[in-house]
Amino acid sequence: PFNKLASPMLGHKPLLREIAGEQKKTFISTGMSTLEDIDEVVNLFRKANCPFELMHCNSTYPMKEEDANLLCIPMLRERYGVQVGYSGHETCLTKVCVAAVALGATSIERHITLDRAMYGSDQAASIETRHLRDFADTVRATPAILGTGKKMITETELAVRKKLRVSVI
Repeated sequence: PFNKLASPMLGHKPLLREIAGEQKKTFISTGMSTLEDIDEVVNLFRKANCPFELMHCNSTYPMKEEDANLLCIPMLRERYGVQVGYSGHETCLTKVCVAAVALGATSIERHITLDRAMYGSDQAASIETRHLRDFADTVRATPAILGTGKKMITETELAVRKKLRVSVI
């Protein structure tokens, strides 16, 4: 019950109006787009009262890690006041996606393949099905690992603290 728009479609206004008119949540890839392109699409979806989530993306296959530019995630969230996910095309399985979640990505999109050695431009940037469970578990664990940002002594630290803070005479 949702749509996904790849970035080359952001310039196809009749298609965008049709999709926005369906009023199904749409994941909008921002790869290969300028802020002006994104402004237009965001305005179109808002006028149609269609829910959407932007997906930060660098549309190269495979993408070099240093091209991820993940600081666009909070920038897009602040600029448009919407949820922003990450669409990844890198060869590493988790580190860029974990960093994206740490920066607030609300969804992750990755290509999946049976074998990275198969023919096709995005196979090397895809996750093999045998690694999918580990990938999902790692990404899902990231928010808990990040914690709350409030500094306090945890329950598990209290026992250690009592043991190590004995007075020395």
